[in-house]
Amino acid sequence: MAKKSEEIEEFLKEMLKQTENNMIEIQRNILAQQFNCAPSQISYVLTTRFKDNKGYIVESRRGGGGSIKIYELKMRDDQQVDELISRSIGESITKFKAYDILDHLHSKKILTERESQIIKRSISDRALSLVPSENKNPLRAKILKESLLAVVKYNNGS
Repeated sequence: MAKKSEEIEEFLKEMLKQTENNMIEIQRNILAQQFNCAPSQISYVLTTRFKDNKGYIVESRRGGGGSIKIYELKMRDDQQVDELISRSIGESITKFKAYDILDHLHSKKILTERESQIIKRSISDRALSLVPSENKNPLRAKILKESLLAVVKYNNGS
């Protein structure tokens, strides 16, 4: 099953690369037929591989064959940066979800390895060890948001 999921993921990512507007619209049933799998496997790929903390927004519509839109956020646009931050981070974030976001931004060459590691260290449980447990994730979210905004604005020359 993992191999099929990887094939579907790569296919969708390749489709996204070929668009000018960073958005594709697919029908779950048609894609399932193309890959000779159940529509639920397409849903699995979308929910596990195309998360907002990995730079994607997925919108589903019921009826008419199950239309799905996938948007890939590009970090060169300040509005998309703000959208990713608000959708992915919100008011509270776990260390693991934060690390996923940082790894994604590094893989897309939006953050350098150094920047990613500095931010990871600043939001680690060790760095937040003096903060009460119930306040760690909200504080982690604030630090992550401000760090990302600073790095992206610096890299964009703002």
